[in-house]
Amino acid sequence: MPAVRMQEAVETIGLARDRVRNFYRDVVGKPDIFVCGDDDCYRRIGGGGSRGMALLDIALFLSPRGNTVTIAAHELSHIELHRRIGITKAYRHMVPQWFDEGLAVFVSDDGRYLKPASAEDRCLASPDGPMPATREAWVESAQTSGLYAKAACRVSRWISGHGGSDAVIALLQAVANGTSFAEAYDRSDTAVPVARSMSSLQVLGSR
Repeated sequence: MPAVRMQEAVETIGLARDRVRNFYRDVVGKPDIFVCGDDDCYRRIGGGGSRGMALLDIALFLSPRGNTVTIAAHELSHIELHRRIGITKAYRHMVPQWFDEGLAVFVSDDGRYLKPASAEDRCLASPDGPMPATREAWVESAQTSGLYAKAACRVSRWISGHGGSDAVIALLQAVANGTSFAEAYDRSDTAVPVARSMSSLQVLGSR
């Protein structure tokens, strides 16, 4: 990967981390970050057709098409959530996939699925029923049924109605402490554990 593109990747990750920090006020996730320089590299690590992947709270992988602030922030949001509830609870899907994905869209400020932050209601598509709780079920239907926009809508409205990012921080802390997601989701109290951490950045597929 040329030096210019390497520098662009570093800057992208920095800006993406800022979006996550702006929401949580600090970042506790500290993944290894791998940026592929070509599509072959991304396929070799199992990326398929996605633009980015988060492996629990361990690693972030970005494809050449995923080297954008929005995509990187989306995946870093997943990692932050996983880190805050703990790797075991993340692996067991103690937070349903629809909330994880909807929150990632919100944190990354993805204009494909949400109206601008200045809008009174940011929803582009209102949820019309239950949404997938597991990653497997989400992957099967996310693109064809508009689930990203619907999940983002549900999460956006919940955040707005529960006092902002503090409610998310409190929810994740409650889940980490053993409260079920369903119970924590109905709460509006807040608690804010924070710790600063760093992560490493590696570039793959350089030519």
